Amino acid sequence: MIVISVEMATLCGLLHGHITAEYERLYMIESEKVGIRMLNGIINIYKKKGFTSHDVVAKARGILRERKIGHTGTLDPDAEGVLPLCIGMATKVVPYLSDANKCYEAEVVLGTTTTTEDATGEVLERKEVTATKERITEVVDSFIGSYIQTPPMYSAIKVNGVRLYELARKGIVVERPSREVTIYGCDIIEWIDEKRFKIRVSCSKGTYIRTLCTDIGRQLGCGAHMGTLLRIQVGQFKLEDSMTLEQLEAYKDNLEHYIVGIEELFAMYPIAHITKMSEKLLFNGNALRKRDIENFNDSFMTTLIRVADTSNRFVALYKWDLDKSCFKVERMFYNA
Repeated sequence: MIVISVEMATLCGLLHGHITAEYERLYMIESEKVGIRMLNGIINIYKKKGFTSHDVVAKARGILRERKIGHTGTLDPDAEGVLPLCIGMATKVVPYLSDANKCYEAEVVLGTTTTTEDATGEVLERKEVTATKERITEVVDSFIGSYIQTPPMYSAIKVNGVRLYELARKGIVVERPSREVTIYGCDIIEWIDEKRFKIRVSCSKGTYIRTLCTDIGRQLGCGAHMGTLLRIQVGQFKLEDSMTLEQLEAYKDNLEHYIVGIEELFAMYPIAHITKMSEKLLFNGNALRKRDIENFNDSFMTTLIRVADTSNRFVALYKWDLDKSCFKVERMFYNA
C-alpha cells in the first residue's frame, strides 16, 4: 500500500478540501515519484445490452480502482455500443465529447407506436402498413438536414427541475420544449421484412433516435417505434476500436495501447509553447499575453490553442479574448 506523507498531502491541498491547478500538477509529479499509477485519458468501452451507462462507470471504477471516471452520453439499458469513459484528468473533456456528433444503427418498426417510443413501452396504437419501399426511402431521406424534434416523455431532460421520465412513470404528460437537431446522414441499410428496416444515422448532439423513428412512422401515416439501437461512433471513437468490460478487466495492467490521451482529442488545434518566465501563469490558469508564448503567431488569435509547458507537456486549452487582448483559459488539463 502506498502511503502519502502529511507534508505531501498538505502541499497538494488535499487536507483543505480543494485542489488548485498548481496543486494538481504537483500531486501528479509526486505521485509518479512514489509509484502511484495515474490514469488520465479516454477508454472506448462497448456497452452491452442490459447495463445502464452508470453501471458501466461503476464497474470500470471497480476494475481500475479509479474513482474519477465519467461517461460522455447516456445509452439506454437496451441499447448497446460505443460509450467513451473519461478517466482522471480526462473527466474535464466530458463536455467536449458530449457535444460531439454521433452515429447509430437503429431498427425502425412500422405500424406500432409505444409509450416510450421504443420496444420497452406499452403499445398505444397499431395501424396497417401500406407504404412501399420507395415511399419509405423518400420519407427517410426527407429527414436529412435540420429539423425540429420534440423529446420523448421517457427521457432525462428536466422540465421545471423534474426529469421527464419521473413524470412519465406517474402517468403525467407535460409539454416538452422542442429543439432543432441536425441529421447529417440517414440511410436504410437493411430491409428486414415488410414492417421492419434498419437505418444508419449520423446526427448532432441531443438527437433522440427513438423520436426520429417515431417521426418517420408519423410521416408514413402508420406510426412506428424503435426496435434495437447500436451506437457505432462518438466523435473519433468507433465501434471497431471499442473494448468490453471483460477485456478491460483482462488488460487493466497494460492499458497503454487502449487509452487515448487528452491531447489527442484536440490535435486539430495549434500548439503554443509557454516561455520559462510565464510558466507559473500557465500552471495557475492565468491570462496569457502574446509575449508569454515562445512561438506566437497571429493565427493563434482565431482558434483554440493547446498550450504546453517548457517540458513540451500539454497543459491547457486557451482562447483569445478580443476585449481584453489576451488569451484566457478555456480548460485546464494535466496529462502526466
